[in-house]
Amino acid sequence: KLTINKLRTTTDLVKLLSSSLEPDSATFASLISSEEYTAKFGLDSSTIMCAVLPDTYEFFWNTSADNAFRNIEKNYKKFWNEPRVNLAKNQGLTPVEATIIASIVDEETNLTEDKPKIASVYLNRVRKGMKLQADPTVKFAIGDFTIRRVTGKMLQTESPYNTYMYAGLPPGPICTPSLSSLQAVLEAPKTTYLYFCAKADFSGYSSFASTFDEQIKNAREYQKALDARG
Repeated sequence: KLTINKLRTTTDLVKLLSSSLEPDSATFASLISSEEYTAKFGLDSSTIMCAVLPDTYEFFWNTSADNAFRNIEKNYKKFWNEPRVNLAKNQGLTPVEATIIASIVDEETNLTEDKPKIASVYLNRVRKGMKLQADPTVKFAIGDFTIRRVTGKMLQTESPYNTYMYAGLPPGPICTPSLSSLQAVLEAPKTTYLYFCAKADFSGYSSFASTFDEQIKNAREYQKALDARG
């Protein structure tokens, strides 16, 4: 039994699989980076991580790399049943697009209650053709997930994953999102929210806004609370 929790990169997946199963990391890496191979799953080397759902998988220790990936894909297909595919369509998304947005939501908060509203923000931005401007995508572009605060200089990082620089969704997910984050995207409420920032009470929840003026007001309240804390 192999439990997959949150992974951020294909390197993380390769390391986990090769440390638990007989095929070595080079074998897993060669398959996962092959466009010809990933196309068999209807994915590419950027979106292949969409198929990796957090779960506990069962393998024979000497299973081939191909069979290991097919076991993972089987779970992916099971999750994306007709009702969930239809929920994604209702949001104007494919399963891959829904997973990419869910990965951003997952990196924004651990609070299940806030996830649907955060998902609605990103869905509204996509529909309006706005840049997502999601800080977690900048961390992914830099490759440093320990960053606590994204600076102006970081926003200039050249990468298709930098959603401050490029409009639309990034090429692939920035983590393997939890089921609650996926569900938050599929069942995101219809809102007018376009912005959110941390609440000034440091509860971990977010304040949501439909206009930039509202967002500035909320952000100033949070910054004032930060200053008060020194």
